[in-house]
Amino acid sequence: MNYLSLIAGVQEMAQNELPIEEQGAEATELTLNFVDLAFKGGWIMIPIFALSVIAMYIFLERYFAIRKATKEDSNFMNRIRDYIHEGKIDSALALCQTNDTPVSRMISKGVKRIGRPLNDVHAAIENIGNLEVSKLEKNLPTLATVAGAAPMIGFLGTVMGMIQAFYDMSNAGNNIDVSLLSSGIYQAMVTTVAGLTVGIIAYFAYNILVAKVEKVVFNMEATTTEFMDLLNEPIK
Repeated sequence: MNYLSLIAGVQEMAQNELPIEEQGAEATELTLNFVDLAFKGGWIMIPIFALSVIAMYIFLERYFAIRKATKEDSNFMNRIRDYIHEGKIDSALALCQTNDTPVSRMISKGVKRIGRPLNDVHAAIENIGNLEVSKLEKNLPTLATVAGAAPMIGFLGTVMGMIQAFYDMSNAGNNIDVSLLSSGIYQAMVTTVAGLTVGIIAYFAYNILVAKVEKVVFNMEATTTEFMDLLNEPIK
């Protein structure tokens, strides 16, 4: 891109104007001082930083919530089967309340409907399952929005920075100074990098959470099928 060549030329001019002993120190400072580089991005870095905080909060909050939803007693359905065969409905309900997971809440609703037609039982379980999935997917659309919006805001900063650089260049006429161009070009480059970084991380975070939710949904569907098969078993 043209502005990449322009920034490379500006940086080379700046380095050539420095004494040899200062060039190495200046290069090190530009490489390591990320805080200064972030400030050079201008006010457009504020919404990008805000989006990064939102993305981090949503990912951590949803990650631990979904992780909690996946924890379940491996003996849960076996104990439910034993209680139902023995006619201990209250014990089955108490076991569901003790586990406090999406699967246990679905089974709890099914246990409460025992005695009604199987279609009614299945419908009640599915309704609870849909509600539980909606809870697990809370704020995931917002995270997806961050993944798409952050790069766009970064590109907006790029355009604004390049406009500023060319505007300063046109006003300077033949007296072009490196300092006149550096602020606009820094804004263009820094906002692009920041926006893409936040967007890429948010995109991966979103897909990680979606994969975990799908795993929970699969487990819920498998447990629902197992419970309905249990109700169809002949009484021994």
